[in-house]
Amino acid sequence: MSVTEQLQSRLPDPTSFFPEMGAIAGGMIKSVRNGSIPDTTVGLVHLRAGQIVGSTYHTVRQTADLRAAGESEERITAVASWRDAPYFTDAERVALELVEAVLTPSPYGERVSDALFARASEHYDEKALWTLTVAISQILFFVPVALIAKPIPGKAQGNHYTTR
Repeated sequence: MSVTEQLQSRLPDPTSFFPEMGAIAGGMIKSVRNGSIPDTTVGLVHLRAGQIVGSTYHTVRQTADLRAAGESEERITAVASWRDAPYFTDAERVALELVEAVLTPSPYGERVSDALFARASEHYDEKALWTLTVAISQILFFVPVALIAKPIPGKAQGNHYTTR
C-alpha cells in the first residue's frame, strides 16, 4: 500500500456541497489560458505559491503538471531557488518575484512596489499583467482548500478527497 493510499483528507470533496466550484475553477482556467502568457509561466507561479504557503498538495500537483508539459527537472526543482538559478527567462523571473511579493508580508509597506510593477510591465502588456494577476488569484483561491481540507497529494483529479 502506497503512502497516498493511506492518507485521508480532512474534509470530503467540496463540490458535493458547492457544485458550482467546478464552474468557477473552469472559468479561472479558461481566463488564464488566453495565450497572453505561456502556460509554463502559470505553472511555475503556481508551484512557487504552493512552496511559499507550504502546501504539499499544490507542490505535488503543480510539479506533476509541469512534468506532463515537458518541463525539465532542473527548472522544476530550481523554482524554490529561482533567484540564482540559470534556468529562467527574465519574464519568468519577474512573474516568480511577483507571486512572492503577493504572498510574503513586507515590513516596509506595500508588497508589490512600483519598481516591481515597472519591471513586470517591461515583460508583460496590460492583458498579460491581468492574466498573471488572475493566475496568482487562481492558486490563492485554492490555498485555503488545500491547507484546511488537506486533499490527498498525488491522486488523480477527482480522487484526492476521502469519501465519508
